[in-house]
Amino acid sequence: MTYAEYFTSFKGRFMGADVSDIQEHLAFQFNIEDDEAGGIFYVEVKDGTLHVEPYEYYDRDAMFTCTPDILDKIADGELDPVEAFTQKKLKVEGNIEKALRFKEIVEMKKGCASNKTVVQKVTDKVVGAVAKKMSKKDDK
Repeated sequence: MTYAEYFTSFKGRFMGADVSDIQEHLAFQFNIEDDEAGGIFYVEVKDGTLHVEPYEYYDRDAMFTCTPDILDKIADGELDPVEAFTQKKLKVEGNIEKALRFKEIVEMKKGCASNKTVVQKVTDKVVGAVAKKMSKKDDK
């Protein structure tokens, strides 16, 4: 996987997160260490809106350094960021208090994903009911 593919995948997973409850400015830079997918990008919460961009962020609150696999596990909620840090799988520089807020963004992303699941289930039921009615009309 190339850096561009990895970044696009990561951004796609986070852009639906509802961070409107976070009114404080947060800026995190991610340094991804990998021969193919390695690179730098940032996640910023500004005015209750989430931004994920493929650039360095010089005025960041915290910088995370890890491999793509570790960041994926953290982003998917499979690995706690504090646990990753204590196991030396994740390096953190900067404001640790603000760095801990990234976990909150991950939780908000998960909440958004579960809401999509509920919406998808409702949509599937509605489409199924309509299809059933249509097939009954065709039988008549």
